[in-house]
Order: sequence, then C-alpha cells, then structure tokens
Amino acid sequence: MNVPLLHLQDRLTHLTLAPTLGASLVNWRVKANDEPLLRPSDTATLASAGPRMLACYPLAPWSNRIAEGGFARPDGWQALHPNTEQDPYPIHGTAWQQPWQVAHHSERRARLVLESEIPFAYQATLDVQLQEGCLSLDLHITHRDAKPSWHGLGLHPYFPRYPGTRLQAVAGQVWLGEPGQLPTRQADIPQDWCFDTLAALPATLVDHAFDGWTGDCVIEQPGYRLACQAQGAGLFLLYCPLDKPFFCFEPVSHPVNAHHLPGRPGLRLLQEGDEVSLGWQMRYLPE
Repeated sequence: MNVPLLHLQDRLTHLTLAPTLGASLVNWRVKANDEPLLRPSDTATLASAGPRMLACYPLAPWSNRIAEGGFARPDGWQALHPNTEQDPYPIHGTAWQQPWQVAHHSERRARLVLESEIPFAYQATLDVQLQEGCLSLDLHITHRDAKPSWHGLGLHPYFPRYPGTRLQAVAGQVWLGEPGQLPTRQADIPQDWCFDTLAALPATLVDHAFDGWTGDCVIEQPGYRLACQAQGAGLFLLYCPLDKPFFCFEPVSHPVNAHHLPGRPGLRLLQEGDEVSLGWQMRYLPE
C-alpha cells in the first residue's frame, strides 16, 4: 500500500507523518545519527496501514476504552461499538481511524484537519511543529453537532525501550480495577510504579492511568533525553508490555471509562461551537 507522507525538519531532527492514517506520526529521528526518538517504522510496517503500529496518533473524542456499549448524553444514549478486532470495547475515539486532510505544510510546520461525523459531528485539528529539536503537537477539537456531548482528548506516542530506559513523571494516584475489569477507583502508587525521580521501567506488565500528574515528564535513553510537557492533560497512561521493544506514555485528559465514573472526571460537555485542546511537547536533549 502506498501511503502518502509529509516531511518536516529542523536543524536537529526529521519527522514524517501519514495524514491519511489517522494523522499518525511515522518516524521522528535525529539527523546526525538516524537515532529514533519515537518507535521507528519501516516500509513494511507503514504498508500495514495501521496507526497502532506507528509512532504516535491522536485520541479524540475520547481516550482509551468505554464500557456498556456507549454512554449517556443530555439528549439520550450514544451507542458505540467495538472498533478493533482485539478489544471488546470501543477504544481511543474515532479520529485515529479516519483520513485527515492537509491544511498547511511547510518545512517545520503542518496542520492536519478532520471533519468527522462519527460518533457525532466534530472538527479535529492537529498542529505539528519542529523547532530546534522540540516536537510540538497541539490537538484541538470543536464540537459541530447540534446536540451536546462529552469530549476527552489524548495522544498516543510509542517510545523505544532499552535496558537503560528511565522515566520521571510525578503523579498522585493510580487508577485500578478488579482483575479483568476496567478501572473504578484510585489508589496509592506502588513503589515499582513510582517515577517521582528517574527510575527504570517495571519488569512486569503495566497498563494504567496515573492521576494528579504535573504535566512534566523526562524520558532518559542511552545517549539522550526527551524533556516533555503537556497542557490540558491531568493524567498519563503508562503501557509497558512484556518482551516488547517499546513502551507508551500517553498524555490524556481523563481516566479510562470516565464516561461511566462518578462525575465523569476529565471529560468536557461541549455545546455546538465549543472547543477543547491538548498540547504536548517533546524536546530532544543529546548528552
């Protein structure tokens, strides 16, 4: 499959994007040595046409999973259906499974736009910028439906995982649930999952949302660091699968299944024309 790509570059790094694959980032690399700063994708991976195999994609109009076949809107029930073969729940919204249009493209900037009608009408805009080794992603949603609905946002970057990878991200609590169930309660963070200072990634499976996040994050890799900062994201979701050469650190606005949690934490009820945004910067710092 021939996937059209956009190319951005600054003095230090080079970025490729695939707008038609859910506005996915494909590769972000250091110019001097071709070091991957996000999970790298080769030609065969790109041809698979799956955003979940690439480097990063936007999450809208919600992040992660929603239970019970949908959620309640002020005007009634919003039915949803599973959108992958692997998961029994609808996951990560609908923006990542639709082609986006290129509204602007220059050497260091791109603006991608999606006019979506599913599961309700909204417009999504992703502004991408490179500046001296800093990759900025700004996700902006405008509700276009005549009936109000709940919105949540996120970004889903995949990072290389090495034996020396370390993470720092200060949070308050972690969302937990019963075995096999979606999270329902907050709890103290176990020591193995505490990243108040730089620490190695856990050797066991982690797939949890961490609340009370400051928005700052440092990812230390052999030979460089990424100093990261989020706006509009009070949580991060950390996914560390077993025996895989990657991990995910996802800035998100709300916990998993927030549509069915008391008070719908982190979600925004938008009327037609209302807007919500999430920003994420990753700055490359060579050692």
